[in-house]
Amino acid sequence: MTDLTAIKQAVDNALTQFHKTPGGANADYIPFLANIPSDLAAVAVVTAAGDIISSGDAGYRFAIESISKVCTLALALEDIGPKAVQDNIGADPTGLPFNSVMALELHNDKPMSPLVNAGAIATVSAVKAKSADERWQRILTMQRRLGSDQIALSDELNHSEQTTNFHNRGISWLLYSAQNLYCDPMEACDVYTRQCSTLLTTIELATMGATLAARGRNPVTGEQVLDPAHTPYILAEMTMEGLYGRSGDWAYTVGLPGKSGVGGGILAVVPGVMGIAAFSPPLDDDGNSVRGQKMVASVANALGYNLYR
Repeated sequence: MTDLTAIKQAVDNALTQFHKTPGGANADYIPFLANIPSDLAAVAVVTAAGDIISSGDAGYRFAIESISKVCTLALALEDIGPKAVQDNIGADPTGLPFNSVMALELHNDKPMSPLVNAGAIATVSAVKAKSADERWQRILTMQRRLGSDQIALSDELNHSEQTTNFHNRGISWLLYSAQNLYCDPMEACDVYTRQCSTLLTTIELATMGATLAARGRNPVTGEQVLDPAHTPYILAEMTMEGLYGRSGDWAYTVGLPGKSGVGGGILAVVPGVMGIAAFSPPLDDDGNSVRGQKMVASVANALGYNLYR
């Protein structure tokens, strides 16, 4: 295990070196995200032992967005098991944008991955619940158990998302028409939109990563959140599709399971060791934080973590 002094140095250096990196732009198709100050930047590490190291705007609450897909995948694995997730929701990269309809059309309207929008909406529908509110509360509770009980829905962000989510509504109906959705399509889309509309800090995001690194045990709260047997499936999905069109490049250069969100967050997991998280709003063309990628990669490289080396 790398000592805390080395981790602190790596975290501080990553922020100093990359917090002003030019390029990218805030997501402008969601009004809430378009208005977030683009100069914000943070890096955090939470170790599997529960140590917390951070730098920059690590207490700023930002939109979880697609990183929420990891949490709902964890819940679906608990509810229906790995085999059903693989068979019904998929375990393959699409090679297409995260909101692609073409990926569905090319595969008989069946989702390919729980970490792209179509598969994530199907994952929401697979969560066991008797009502939309129960489905939503179970998903929010999982986010909190993985990260912190301070994670909460932003009504402003949710309204911004719900009034612009026409594409996801179309995906939901397409899944439903092919019998690849397991609840009412508008319920699935509504709850999916809510799960993307929670706010968390970079430290809380790193805690989620540390929980996955510790085989489902949250090292900050001490709670065993997940079945340890399920974490390898989550990390495999993150490796294949976590950064969308950049996933292959990320595996090639960084070598860690990762997940990004258009809110500017990015997460990487060092199994058995730590979660590394970063936040900065400007995104590349694939929807990944430009600075966040560089900051996480810098920390991982400085500490010598790459699963393939």
